[in-house]
Amino acid sequence: MADGVKVFYREAGDPRKPAVLLLHGFPASSHQYRNLIPILAQTHYVLAPDFPGYGFTQVPDDRSYNYTYENLATTTLSWLEVLEIKSFVMYIMDIGAPVGLRIALRRPNSVSGIITQNGNAYTDGFGDGFMPVLDFSRNPNPNRTQAAEEFLTFSAIKSQYTTGVKDPSVIQPEAYYLDFALLSRPGNDHNQLDLLHTYQSNVDLYPAFHKYFRDSQPPLLAIWGKNDVAFVPTGAEAFKKDLPNAQIHFVDSGHFALESELEKIAERITLFLAENNL
Repeated sequence: MADGVKVFYREAGDPRKPAVLLLHGFPASSHQYRNLIPILAQTHYVLAPDFPGYGFTQVPDDRSYNYTYENLATTTLSWLEVLEIKSFVMYIMDIGAPVGLRIALRRPNSVSGIITQNGNAYTDGFGDGFMPVLDFSRNPNPNRTQAAEEFLTFSAIKSQYTTGVKDPSVIQPEAYYLDFALLSRPGNDHNQLDLLHTYQSNVDLYPAFHKYFRDSQPPLLAIWGKNDVAFVPTGAEAFKKDLPNAQIHFVDSGHFALESELEKIAERITLFLAENNL
């Protein structure tokens, strides 16, 4: 238990080795890293939690959890403290980016490096596919029924995996079927909409994230699915504004690029970790 939440997580590798923290995106869970974990575990201690509301993490009813990005960061940080993880490389993706960067603001000395895979931190990176989320978060009284139909249906979840992929048949269907099944648990749709409605709070923190980059200069690899319609390639290139030594690479895929470009991404990550002695 951490922060009153039973956090489910995947781990692999030797705990005596440097840690790599994998933070998942929407609407996924640590399951999205199922194929990357054994590769990284050859050289590192790998940890991948499920955020509250996702995967197999359990939030007791009497916890009265408030689903915001700030609280997801608090719970994840509490979980790290329970495990006594002092330092780590962060792999951030999609909603894992604002969660992870909030952790970096609170514990800048713990973050030895950052790998961002379609994990945005600049307004430059917002594509047309992400505008409905921003509009929803900026509306004080949004149409939640319409939002649920737009963001939480099976077809919407599947499209996040298949859009921008050269050959959608290579996508393992259990990925989006599992996401849909877990998001469809009673009451979870409201949790997801509560969280999405606070997305603007992430944008409001972008100046603080940029200051953290400038002040701490963490080694950073941006490895991006270049066909993502939500977080577009300019979002990857934008990291160089504050981190001139950032490494920027693109793969011919969409949002969940690991599903189709695992080998290329894993090879680039392995080189990044070795070159920076992480």
